[in-house]
Amino acid sequence: MATQLTVAFHTLGCKLNYAESSSIGKLFLSAGYAEVPFNQPSDLYVINTCSVTDQADRKCRKAVRVALRLNPDARIIVVGCYAQLKPGEIASIPGVSAVLGAAEKFDILRYLGSSVTDPLNARIHCSPIEELSAFVPGHSFEGRTRSFLKVQDGCDYKCTYCTIPLARGRSRSGSIEMLVDTARSIARSGVREIVLTGVNIGDYRDPGSNARLIHLMRSLDKLEEPCRFRISSIEPNLCSDEIIDFVFASDKFMPHFHMPLQSGDDSVLAKMQRRYRIGLYADRVACIRRIDPTACIGADVIVGFPGEEDAHFQNSYEFIRDLALSYLHVFSYSERSNTLAAGMALSVPPSVRRDRSEMLRILSEKMKRSFYENQGGTFHEVLFESPGTDGLLEGWTRNYLRVAAPLAPEATNSLIRVKLGTLRSDCVYASSPASGTHDRKPREIHPYAVD
Repeated sequence: MATQLTVAFHTLGCKLNYAESSSIGKLFLSAGYAEVPFNQPSDLYVINTCSVTDQADRKCRKAVRVALRLNPDARIIVVGCYAQLKPGEIASIPGVSAVLGAAEKFDILRYLGSSVTDPLNARIHCSPIEELSAFVPGHSFEGRTRSFLKVQDGCDYKCTYCTIPLARGRSRSGSIEMLVDTARSIARSGVREIVLTGVNIGDYRDPGSNARLIHLMRSLDKLEEPCRFRISSIEPNLCSDEIIDFVFASDKFMPHFHMPLQSGDDSVLAKMQRRYRIGLYADRVACIRRIDPTACIGADVIVGFPGEEDAHFQNSYEFIRDLALSYLHVFSYSERSNTLAAGMALSVPPSVRRDRSEMLRILSEKMKRSFYENQGGTFHEVLFESPGTDGLLEGWTRNYLRVAAPLAPEATNSLIRVKLGTLRSDCVYASSPASGTHDRKPREIHPYAVD
């Protein structure tokens, strides 16, 4: 009897990549492969890459080296954004058998026979990104509690620092009918939370009817299966009053908004070619807070963009400080080839980028602590997901508070109402399940005051 071939996956970057790795994994399972963890020997390794920062590139190279140590004779196929942007660079990495572009990665089984084991002669299959027009569905599972559902791909925006349009192509989406059917199937499998993922979700358009994101949300909201939804990220200029109002009117959509900011200075936003200015961003935050002061609002911020002087950063810092945000994701700008920003003058020294990044990370921790502490003593429904390192069961509230409670493992994947207690490290401790009404607006969250 022939030995069953094995495949292992390593995914870098965003949740969209994880959803796509899951889809590629299903192709291998249907072809008779057995999937094994990436830290085990395997016949084939698939590395799904990101290229948002130069660190992602280095992580790809490291993953190749790890795979070769586990099995020097394995075939290694690299896919994803880095593969689309720099296929020749990846092909030169010792041990890589094949490089597949954005269109080819979903047809990976077709290219297995043409991959080679000669590390000096990796095969490249990468068509021009302009030829990519099809939407390929996908979803992944995080444990057995949460699933990431891909609803949109690509981007039509031209932000000067971003390589995503070059790596993923034009914006395109799945049909509402297909996505609702997939969500229903996911929910019937026992998953209790579905996160909508994509590159620019707010630009969702049904390919048949041209219906927008709000129409998809309304259709998902009608599902009878017991599941809840989150929007992973949405551009502030696309986070309309209609979407905000719908989230708070829905029992299924969670009051959690992640809106990329990138800079709190209008002149920097203009150089980035962002499609909003700080006034609109502040208005979106105020609109959300008026409806529910305890909603979770997160932001992405880039520091050290070319030409960002001390005054620009100070404007950004003060703007962010005075907003009632819940947390930040902070990134130091890194030059990406083939972007307009890479050729801009007045580069910010790396040491200054690091200092500014650290300042905002400290501010983020203060914001998060304030957000958590202001909700101590209130009741929340928590979806418990997994045991933490201290044996407590951990999960998330509707408004994205991380909660730990002394519950039995059997409570995993259960919605349980608890009373929030004190803040412990990066989560709130809940002593036990509690009865009572969920406080939707227990206390107003104020901007964090910094001396």
